[in-house]
Amino acid sequence: MPSAPPHPLPQTLVLGAGGFLGRWLILELLGRGEPVAAAVRTTGSGTALRAWLREHDTDPTPLTTVTADLTHPGLGLSPEDDARLGEVRDVHNLAARYQFGLTRAQAEPANLHSALHALHWSATRPRLRRLVHLSGYRVGRDPHPRHPLDQGAAAALYARLGAYEASKQLADAAVRVTAPRLGVPLTTVNPSSVIGHSATGEAGQYLGLAQLVHQLHRGRLPLLPGTRRTFVPVVTVDHLARFLAAVPAHDHAPSAAHTVLDPTTPALPDLVALLATHLGVRPPRGLIPVPLVRRLPRALTGADPETLSFLSEDRYDTTSADHLATAAGLTHPPLTPALHHWADRLVHDAFGTR
Repeated sequence: MPSAPPHPLPQTLVLGAGGFLGRWLILELLGRGEPVAAAVRTTGSGTALRAWLREHDTDPTPLTTVTADLTHPGLGLSPEDDARLGEVRDVHNLAARYQFGLTRAQAEPANLHSALHALHWSATRPRLRRLVHLSGYRVGRDPHPRHPLDQGAAAALYARLGAYEASKQLADAAVRVTAPRLGVPLTTVNPSSVIGHSATGEAGQYLGLAQLVHQLHRGRLPLLPGTRRTFVPVVTVDHLARFLAAVPAHDHAPSAAHTVLDPTTPALPDLVALLATHLGVRPPRGLIPVPLVRRLPRALTGADPETLSFLSEDRYDTTSADHLATAAGLTHPPLTPALHHWADRLVHDAFGTR
């Protein structure tokens, strides 16, 4: 009996594949029949990823896994693994350390240095079509990014924003400035707060807006920081995965940037009221200005100082993302049911404590 033909070499590499967004993107790509490689930090992470794919009715057999460390040049790949990635044409860099309370020494290698290492490695791929770099919706709005910043300016940014957001802003600027010099076609994707799958609510992420829902559910959100116009937009993880998967085939310019969010997201007070009604809990009694929250003790407010910069009245230009979504035949799933499913799943998962 003839042996089965070997699986084709991967044409897409997902960095940060063991993380929250990486696994959903791999699920989407494998569902499209695309040969994919997943970069994971440990063998155990690769095993866990394959088990998760099986739980989601996807055969992980065609998946190539490589062990990588993005804090090192060359992604820390062995020569053998680097050779297995010789046909890669699309690189999705979703790797980041998403955590508040980090020091600069912790955040910078994981978010800034790793982004540059991913960019430089991508430049070595002879068949490279596009590098897709994931940022955040409050990142990358400067039309004239600067890199590198002098030490004084960088230190001021870290002091003002906190280590996580500052390192992400610096990484976004670094790849946007460096990619043209290396001749790397680049798309930066800046998603808003990512909630769970539109049908099941599953996310696996319990930071950011999920923490606010946790406070609400426990009855520990008597006052909501912000104003009536505070806007914390959301996007479902399944829509974002489909969008990311579509980017390389639809972006053709040397550089592109897309802000991805659901435009039907209500203002934060209305969003929280909607969730409170669904969960059967009391909504906040009123609003408290963000500057006042910053001055109050964290033990009293329960608010992480690094999250307060996300409580803004700003609105965001999604024109380019909307055009790509239309070209790819993508539409956002209905938001209210998705929010309900997400809230239910957060409660079921005990907000990540199970």
